[in-house]
Amino acid sequence: MNANELDKIFDNGGDITKYLDISSARRPNLEQKRVNVDIPIWMVESLDRESKRIGVTRQSIMKLWLAERLKKETKDSNKSFEVTL
Repeated sequence: MNANELDKIFDNGGDITKYLDISSARRPNLEQKRVNVDIPIWMVESLDRESKRIGVTRQSIMKLWLAERLKKETKDSNKSFEVTL
């Protein structure tokens, strides 16, 4: 099957998954890397309370909060960069 045929099936709402080899698929910039972080017990306890309150794991809440902060920092740094132009 060539790309045009695959595009036609997809554009018509057909299921193309049987034509894909996902055995080597990757998620760029979403690969996982294990890191170790030493944090005070009071933070662990606070994380556990908050994660239990909203029904997620400690790891999930840490990732969520880090992602939110990094997005904010990126947004803020872009603003300050734009102002200096």
